[in-house]
Amino acid sequence: MKKQLKIITFALGLVLVMAGLTLFAKSGKNNTLQQNDSIPALKTNYTNNINPPVDFENAAIAAVPSVVHIKTVTKSNEVAERQQNPFGNLFGDDDLFKRFFGGNGNMVVPDQRASGSGVIISNDGYIVTNNHVVDGATEITVTLNDRKNFKAKVIGTDANTDLAIIKIDGKNLPVMQIGNSDDVHLGQWVLAIGYPLNLDVTVTQGIVSAKSRNIGINQQGAAPVESFIQTDAAVNPGSSGGALVNTSGQLIGITSAIASPTGSYAGYAYSIPSNLMKKVVSDIMKYGSVQRGYLGISMAPEDLDNAKKKELGINDDINGVWVMETDPTGAAAEAGIKKGDAIIKINGEAVTTGSELAETIARHKPGDKLAITFVRNNRENTVDVTLKSKLGSFPSQRDAAIKSLGAEFTTVSKEEATKLGIAGGVKVGKIGEGILNDQTTIKPGFIITKVGDIEVKSPDDLKQALSKQDGNFEIEGIYPGKKQIYYYGINDFKK
Repeated sequence: MKKQLKIITFALGLVLVMAGLTLFAKSGKNNTLQQNDSIPALKTNYTNNINPPVDFENAAIAAVPSVVHIKTVTKSNEVAERQQNPFGNLFGDDDLFKRFFGGNGNMVVPDQRASGSGVIISNDGYIVTNNHVVDGATEITVTLNDRKNFKAKVIGTDANTDLAIIKIDGKNLPVMQIGNSDDVHLGQWVLAIGYPLNLDVTVTQGIVSAKSRNIGINQQGAAPVESFIQTDAAVNPGSSGGALVNTSGQLIGITSAIASPTGSYAGYAYSIPSNLMKKVVSDIMKYGSVQRGYLGISMAPEDLDNAKKKELGINDDINGVWVMETDPTGAAAEAGIKKGDAIIKINGEAVTTGSELAETIARHKPGDKLAITFVRNNRENTVDVTLKSKLGSFPSQRDAAIKSLGAEFTTVSKEEATKLGIAGGVKVGKIGEGILNDQTTIKPGFIITKVGDIEVKSPDDLKQALSKQDGNFEIEGIYPGKKQIYYYGINDFKK
């Protein structure tokens, strides 16, 4: 009897399941897009979810009109050097060669065209974008979301943060509300809005996957600041200068870079925090350039080996930024901060990474006073530091600069200087691999009297003079026994 009951129960259940599936299939067959009152056949865990999925529609509607498409043209002049016919007289004369490679015998370089994105920050036409989007451009065209086109001019740039301000002649333009990037947190939903790959405006979504990220991509400025908001929102070439917004449609970052082995999106995108952007934009609008304060320290890399950590006295139990060197005339040194100290707070706010510290300092101008808390010998100390206007230099930088020349240097004695009729100088000794060998024809015995416009009388003077050079400069000096002054050019010098 029990066995029969089990069989009947199982059969009845099977019939009910099959009937249910049939009814569900029929209801699905008759359902239309207009019928929205149907009840789910099966309840899932999502049915009673009190926190529904995030809706990005309102944020996109609010932010998209303020994001613009920027197209640039960089005009290239003809190459000055005449190109030689590689075929000699194979064709009898040069006419055929000229018809192929340029009528005047010069190689013609085509104009360079590029595109990026920007964000409207004032209703009268000021737009923020990346420095690398407009750098070197001879023509800039801005297309609004409503397809209107404007010619734009550059108002100011800051290579260190990779930001720029451009201006169009517009009125009553849609301005994006700027949010507080300090309030951004890991896991927060965000939207990236821009014009990637020359497409129309594109919106992608992701989450904040890291903050204060330094990826070493900015090589434009002398003192670059990288403290990116990292997201996994899809970003591609052309998105540069576009907006990273929160779910309220507020601007929290300016898209600047992607991490990719191919040049296209591969998982991570990086944006400049809006609070840093506000400081840069405010300075450019008010002063024409960024008024940046400097602390005058070099920070220990986070990947130091144990031997170097031991040398600096770094204690892994202290969560802060360790000072590798100080500029002797810098703000930190004057306040008493030394090599081996660990900076843990600025104005009472914790700093744990070099990129956090760099961003915090970059938001202030010369003359600003900051309360900096550091640890020395396991004791906390707080000092007031007044930021300075100069980047400064450090002993290791000066040593590296003179070493890069690739030669031995000695001070010219007073007796020899008097005999040669000079105030003093630095004699070049043995020359090995380095800049002097690669870029000049300087011979051993040459006496350097000036680097740039700076007189040098000792190797220390030479170090100081080199630390103040950037890019191209001249080395001036004499050879003993010759009355002529010699000049040697140095190109692309990096301190």
